[in-house]
Amino acid sequence: MVLGSTLQIIGYSIEAAALPFPAFVLGYAINGFGMALQDAQANGFVASLKDNAEAKMGILHAAYGAGALSSPLVSTQFSQLPHWSFHYLVSLGVAVINTILLISVFGLKNQDECLAEIGQPRGEQNTSEHSQFRQIFGLKGVHLLALFILVYVGVEVTIGGWIVTYVIDVRGGGPSSGYISSGFFGGLMAGRVALLWINKKVGLSENYSQTTVTSHVQVGERTVLFIYALLAIGLELVVWLVPSLVGGAVSVSIIGVLLGPMYPITMNHAGRVLPAWLLTGSIGWIAGFGQAGSALLPFMTGAIASKSGISVLQPLLVAMMAFMTILWAIVPSK
Repeated sequence: MVLGSTLQIIGYSIEAAALPFPAFVLGYAINGFGMALQDAQANGFVASLKDNAEAKMGILHAAYGAGALSSPLVSTQFSQLPHWSFHYLVSLGVAVINTILLISVFGLKNQDECLAEIGQPRGEQNTSEHSQFRQIFGLKGVHLLALFILVYVGVEVTIGGWIVTYVIDVRGGGPSSGYISSGFFGGLMAGRVALLWINKKVGLSENYSQTTVTSHVQVGERTVLFIYALLAIGLELVVWLVPSLVGGAVSVSIIGVLLGPMYPITMNHAGRVLPAWLLTGSIGWIAGFGQAGSALLPFMTGAIASKSGISVLQPLLVAMMAFMTILWAIVPSK
């Protein structure tokens, strides 16, 4: 995790200097590598916790939403200044603070050592003679979860990025249209805190054993994701078919609320259906695949929009969300 955060410091330093375009691309590649390392390790650590992991996963990803909410607010201000690249100095400062905090909290220890410090013994151990990579890639559930996250993250990043262009070009929005992206990520943050507690209550009734509680929470989270997905598709149709700037902005924010819990729900689900000794490595693959979605689907949207116009954004998003829902239906439940 510390290595990942240090790589972000390097990436943001390159970007803040506004060097020639190839160097800018290199800075983003370094930054992405650092983000992926932290994403995998953080999710693997929280998914391994035995005490109320669902709520803690929600808090972890709400923090992501808070960062995504803040970023458009900052960049919209700097975009109107001559030194637009100074926006990255803010991110650089956050990366420096992040590195200091990671070192002070985890002290460069590995995951097992960190779990032992909070009194959590190591769980079930690997008994296979095969390598971890071979075991991970032999699990059908890992690949289905990875494909689901690829489409989910692709949808999330496509909305958060392209919705601004859509509002300006199709709905006649002005220079402040960038705040609609903040509304989406603000909804994402709110959903990851508020709806995760609702998810737990959806699956809970009068239970008299920890085993029953765990089983009901699993069913509740799995089912409630379908509800969120269908509601998000409905609101995306509103953005597409109702020519209202205000209505579209509100709908996009609510879509953020509904999409928000999906990532932490998926990581919680991975912690339930995958072997404990393969969990962090599996989440690394799942999260890394998701980052590929953040590149692939927005790029695909841009390529189609360059030929047919940005109005194709909404039908593409509806199709992606529908495909994402189908993928969740075939993800193993146990």
